[in-house]
Amino acid sequence: MSENVKIINFMGWRKLATTVSVSLVLVAVGLLAFKGLNFGLDFTGGTLIEVIYEQPVALPEVRDELKAAGYANAVVVNFGSDTDVLVRLPQGMSPTLGEEVLKVLKAGTAGEIDLRRIEFVGPQVGEELREQGGLAVLLALVVVLIYVAMRFQIKFSLGAVAALGHDVIITLGVFALVGWDFDLTVLAAVLAVIGYSLNDSIVVADRIRENLRKLRKHDATEVINISLTETLDRTLVTSGTTLLVLVALAVVGGEMIHSFALALLVGIGVGTYSSIYIVASLLVTMNISQDDLIVQEKEGAEVDDLP
Repeated sequence: MSENVKIINFMGWRKLATTVSVSLVLVAVGLLAFKGLNFGLDFTGGTLIEVIYEQPVALPEVRDELKAAGYANAVVVNFGSDTDVLVRLPQGMSPTLGEEVLKVLKAGTAGEIDLRRIEFVGPQVGEELREQGGLAVLLALVVVLIYVAMRFQIKFSLGAVAALGHDVIITLGVFALVGWDFDLTVLAAVLAVIGYSLNDSIVVADRIRENLRKLRKHDATEVINISLTETLDRTLVTSGTTLLVLVALAVVGGEMIHSFALALLVGIGVGTYSSIYIVASLLVTMNISQDDLIVQEKEGAEVDDLP
């Protein structure tokens, strides 16, 4: 790094950052334990109905019509076009439910409406999806732990997994706090957050490892501050451009991907912070040093004779 570049003392704020992170994780765990997630139809079971309008229709009006007819919890979104409407109902399946909903919708419009399909997700299927989704997240964390340990060192691995767990728990905590629907698209976003946060953590860990080997006269804290300063521009540019896209998706992307975009917004925002403070702070706490990166020779290994 150029001598003219000022090294930012990231680790000087390490204790404050740790306190904030621990507090947020504890609050998130409390929200998940006592309030819980607002699981969507994918996890709780219910009915999905797709109808085709003759002319484009305003979704708020459709919601008002269904609410007035007793379907207060109906989720109404466009599905591919302005005339294709998807209605999700948490109520149970009945042989006449599709016709009942179609009758309500026809009463509120002068044009023709066709029933395209009606599908039912049972509560047992929803419970299986919840279990499989949780296992998918845990499996992803275990694979990350093994991968980073093999590529770098066990201390880097523990830091990376702690950062990923931190990001996932806080993201889920925000969903529990606000009460946003948690469905399969949000679960996909949580897995995407793990991948994105891992990428940031790998970049930071790689630079720290490189500098630990190169800057032998500096202690570990100084090396970490230098490494984080060197990667800061890359981190901010990558995260900033990604967040701009996600804001656009959340605002104008429609309700089908609204929760997906919100989950990524929260996860990537928290992940940018954790790649700087969670990973690096744990390395300092575990006393990372140049000696940890020395490859130990096996006893009895053959040594080539000098010429």
